[in-house]
Amino acid sequence: SRNPRPFCSSIMKAMKALLALTLGAIATVTHGQVWPLPDSVSSGYTNITVYPSTAFFVYDPRYGEAGSVLKEAFTRYHDLAFPHGTMEDKGASMKYLNIALESFDESHPQLETDESYSLSIDEYGNGLISAQTVYGVMRGLETFSQLVVFDYDTRTYQIAGAPLKIEDSPRFAHRGLMIDTARHFLPLAAIRSIIDSLPYAKLNVLHWHMVDTQSFPFESTTYPKLWEGAYSKQERYLQSDISSIVDYARYRGVRVIVEFDVPGHAASWCVGYPEVCPSDPECAQPLNVANNATFDLIESVLGECTGKQASATDAPSGLFPDDMIHLGGDEVDTSCWTADEDISAWLAEQGMTEDEAYAYFVGKASDIAVSQGRRPIQWSEVYDHFGTNLNKGTIVHVWKDVTNVTEVVANGYNTLVNVGYVDKSWYLDNLDVAWAAVYSKDPCEGVPDELCPMVLGGHGEMWGETVDASDLEQTVWPRMAAIAERLWSPKDTTDADAALPRIEAFRCLLNSRGIAAAPVNNADAREGPPSPASCFEQRRALRF
Repeated sequence: SRNPRPFCSSIMKAMKALLALTLGAIATVTHGQVWPLPDSVSSGYTNITVYPSTAFFVYDPRYGEAGSVLKEAFTRYHDLAFPHGTMEDKGASMKYLNIALESFDESHPQLETDESYSLSIDEYGNGLISAQTVYGVMRGLETFSQLVVFDYDTRTYQIAGAPLKIEDSPRFAHRGLMIDTARHFLPLAAIRSIIDSLPYAKLNVLHWHMVDTQSFPFESTTYPKLWEGAYSKQERYLQSDISSIVDYARYRGVRVIVEFDVPGHAASWCVGYPEVCPSDPECAQPLNVANNATFDLIESVLGECTGKQASATDAPSGLFPDDMIHLGGDEVDTSCWTADEDISAWLAEQGMTEDEAYAYFVGKASDIAVSQGRRPIQWSEVYDHFGTNLNKGTIVHVWKDVTNVTEVVANGYNTLVNVGYVDKSWYLDNLDVAWAAVYSKDPCEGVPDELCPMVLGGHGEMWGETVDASDLEQTVWPRMAAIAERLWSPKDTTDADAALPRIEAFRCLLNSRGIAAAPVNNADAREGPPSPASCFEQRRALRF
């Protein structure tokens, strides 16, 4: 994270000036307002007519050659910025947008990947996006696409507010959405669609809660009976499916982090390999801490995900090349261990209490991840139980309000924050928590400024008990946009009243791009509109 710029207070004024110039022309369009709010904006009073030539995004090949990721981004954003195709050139002043790029590397993005960019358009229509990485270029292209307005009267594309200068970078490097494919299986098409939506709000992480108590849809080549725990043979992910999703996400600047929640949320592992669970089928979790076969299985499955080594530039390792892997560790009821005769005897032989056995298990799982070149993420119960005994490389994922985030970071641990089941919940299954309450949560709330950099960011968590492909998008959006802005925009971007017209416009933009975002101010987050009306009716009541 970073401290807000001293001119942060002027951002809303600049954006309002830009909005005022565009609102008259966009009574029935979804563009012209930027979400999430950029770091800094300066603008003028000139309207620019844009001609979307087929080679609109250009770069100087003397400095490098664009690979497939960048080329596909150009194609994708040409379609997003110019959805009505190429119109007649009516004396347009802007016919291309220059791209200045420091590195053409298209390796999988990681936590440290630079996503900063600058976007400038002068009063003559000369435009430039400058960035250090292809992923920074993508963030600039998203901003550009949101600034372009189609004028139905003149049948031209317009950008208002030139000369326009945007300097932008994320406050937090890690900005994610979790999906849960264990409580309900999500088809590949649904996962791709939700990935499509993430960069629209400059989100860069898909946290994939792959398996849980209810089902195990993941294909393991080393333990092939594991996916016998899937709901059905048709509700499984081949490893080739997973690889395709991870690469699909890379092409959109999205990291994919898999979660295997052990030892507590793991009864589905027992279907194929009952020896890794307590002997009583009615008391099948947590996984069997007393059997070395349990850890052999975990090591092998994680090895398929990591390739058993760290990823490097142009050398991704494993199904999930990200530097992080999520090991869960929450909600562990150890009573099934003491109820099992063999496990209870092992505890006595080792001189361990149940709690000490829990510490032993999560510590061993963490050591396996570290040995395979990954930073482990574990839910906050792990820290709450064991404190500074945790490996310092562990990332503590805070979801309970009893966890003292300041204490965690002061003790040297990075954190991810998305406290659930409170009035500011970032758990998207809390359907009665409105977007403005979500927006009011700051990941560094209560954390001293000097410790805030230890907070890497956070997630919106879409637990899947009542969510499948039929209602996923409208449950996630638009509340996920509120989370996205708090993770991207400057610290002082906190005014929900000021944000309301932009999030309403952003919801309409999502709809126009095929994302089934629900209305903004629902009592129940994912319910449909109450009566016939325009998507833009809310915007006609703008107040500045």
